[in-house]
Amino acid sequence: MAIAKSNVNVKIESDVKELASQLLARMGLDQTTAIDMFYRQIIAEQKLPFQPIVNVTLDEQLAAAIVSKNIQRVRLDTDENGHALADKSRHPDTYNWAVDG
Repeated sequence: MAIAKSNVNVKIESDVKELASQLLARMGLDQTTAIDMFYRQIIAEQKLPFQPIVNVTLDEQLAAAIVSKNIQRVRLDTDENGHALADKSRHPDTYNWAVDG
């Protein structure tokens, strides 16, 4: 009894396809076999066979750096234009950083 086959159509950047095809050929695989292996691994593991990660935003990186360095967070007042107002007497380090960079 023949096993029913199905097609998968995907759009991928041509350079990605070419580079992957070359690497697969060096492994003795064609694209169809590699994609079949990928799908079978998803089924076997009940998840993707790799861990996608979320790109961390610059704000998240900065917040993590502040936390890891134990830098005190300071809430600054702003003027009517949204510019930060650093009070030298209350937050001298922040004031110096804002003035001197």
